[in-house]
Amino acid sequence: MLLAENISLAIRALISNKMRAFLTMLGIIIGIAAVIAILTVGNSLNRSVAETMQSMGANDVFVTVAQRSDEEEETSNSSSALDGIHYGTFARSSEMTDDDYITGDMIRAMYEQYADDIYAINISHTVGSASLQNGEKESGVSLMGVSVGYFVTNSVEMVEGSMFNDLDFSEERKTILVSVDTAEDLFGENVKDAVGQDIECEVDGKSVIVTIAGVYKQNQGGGNSSMMMTSMLGGSSAYMPLRAAMNIDHSEDQYTYFQVSAKADSDPQALADKIRDFYKPYYRNNSDYRVSVITYESLLEMFYTLLGTITTAISIIAGIALLVGGIGVMNIMLVSVTERTREIGTRKALGARNSSIRAQFIVEAMIICLIGGAFGVVLGIGLGAFASNLLGYPAKPSIPGIIIALLFSMSIGLFFGYFPANKAAKMNPIDALRYE
Repeated sequence: MLLAENISLAIRALISNKMRAFLTMLGIIIGIAAVIAILTVGNSLNRSVAETMQSMGANDVFVTVAQRSDEEEETSNSSSALDGIHYGTFARSSEMTDDDYITGDMIRAMYEQYADDIYAINISHTVGSASLQNGEKESGVSLMGVSVGYFVTNSVEMVEGSMFNDLDFSEERKTILVSVDTAEDLFGENVKDAVGQDIECEVDGKSVIVTIAGVYKQNQGGGNSSMMMTSMLGGSSAYMPLRAAMNIDHSEDQYTYFQVSAKADSDPQALADKIRDFYKPYYRNNSDYRVSVITYESLLEMFYTLLGTITTAISIIAGIALLVGGIGVMNIMLVSVTERTREIGTRKALGARNSSIRAQFIVEAMIICLIGGAFGVVLGIGLGAFASNLLGYPAKPSIPGIIIALLFSMSIGLFFGYFPANKAAKMNPIDALRYE
């Protein structure tokens, strides 16, 4: 029998038993809908994070002092082993010493070596919570010392005044930039009055006089990593030239983290590899710490891998509903074979081959699963879009996921429909004709 005739017979059989067909499809619909919804949310999250990171600075490289793992520690101490015994694990330090930090001299040497690839270097130092006072008016801020590169890698929109100039950095002047909210707290609605004013800054019980160089607009819409960190900490930040801020809390010229922006024509990953190689000699004999260098691209890859693993695990769990639905399809097809025993006997008596009988029932099972899968895809896209919107991400259905889901639902019909179809094909025509 032709495929078109088998499809026509299958559709007529489903129409004649609408409720039974719907209940049979229900497991397939739920399983496919769950998988598509999960894939839609995961795909939406992937794209949104990628777009956000691109806007935050795709050319940025992050350099961090990180603690070695036990395996790395043992490797770093392999040259100092005595009689085959490694003592690195016992010498592990929980606190950083002066030798563990990246110094300003190291950063300057790195810049000189790779100046052709580096656009800017962002170094920041958090002094801590501070209180800015103008007479009886007061405003709490997070005081941060920043390098020139901070304003390259971070989008800071000035409202009044100006950013720091070269003299502010070279002479370590105690000038600050404050947000609009802070300026309004100290000087009222006319924030222009704040520019050039000397105010008192109290940090850890110490009081210094600082000059407001400018007023910036607080970024509420994300920004890059440093700006996002400030938002997570809450409140506003007051920025000060790096060395001036470090003089307040008497910090040394040493760091655990800084950020490098590659030039537009440079490869961030290649620059990251160069920086990693640059710091290896400094930390070769350090048994506790090393320098970790990562890019936004590597961060994205880590995120995609993690999210992909979670999505796959949840999809497999949701796919259990498909197996349950497949068992339901097998059950209904067995009932259908029993109900149509005399029809099968008549067809075989008229010369129908076993393969034709088998194909008829397999096609019917696959049609059930295909229609159920189509309904499940529509429902899954709707649920995925709803969930994505709740999370604040635009819905991005996964087209490959939809195609795979439909093919998988048809394979469910083929797998679970084969046994009932084979049972029908092997019926004895005489026994089938006598069946009541």
